[in-house]
Amino acid sequence: MIACTFEDGRRAALRHVVVHAVVEQHGALLLVKRAGHLLEGGKWGLPGGFLDRDETLAEGVLRELREETGWTGRVVGLLRVNSRPHRPHETRQNVAFDFVVAPLRQTGEPDAESTEVAWVPIERLPPLDTLAFDHGDTVRAYLDSGRGPMAAPTLL
Repeated sequence: MIACTFEDGRRAALRHVVVHAVVEQHGALLLVKRAGHLLEGGKWGLPGGFLDRDETLAEGVLRELREETGWTGRVVGLLRVNSRPHRPHETRQNVAFDFVVAPLRQTGEPDAESTEVAWVPIERLPPLDTLAFDHGDTVRAYLDSGRGPMAAPTLL
C-alpha cells in the first residue's frame, strides 16, 4: 500500500499499479523465474512490475519486459484488468493491467529480478496454480481468449 496525505490532511492507503506481459512466440510463453530476494522468489511468472510515475501503461509493460527478459516487444492489446483487492500472495494489493505483447527481438540480458528466462511451450507449462501470485489466472485467461487480447478486456 502507498501511504498518502491529501491536501485537507486526510490520510489514505492507496494501491499500486503493476503491469504484466503475456508474450507468445512459436507456441511458447516467455516466463521469468523470480529472484530469491523478491516476493514469490523462485517461482515462475510473467514479466512485469510496478508502473513508474511518468510512464503510460504500454511504456511500463515494455520497460518491464526489456528489464526482466532482455526482449523488446510491441503491445498488441489489453487482456484484462485485475483489481481484486485480495489477490493471492499480495502484500501490497496491486491493481494489475495484463497485456498481450508480441516479441520483437532480444537486445540485452535480464536484470537481477530474474534468475532464469525461458520460452516454455504451452503444452509444457508448469501447473498454472504454481506460478507466482495469480499469474496462472492470467495465463488461463489468455489461453481461454483464443491467445490474443480481448475485444473488451476482462475486469476483475
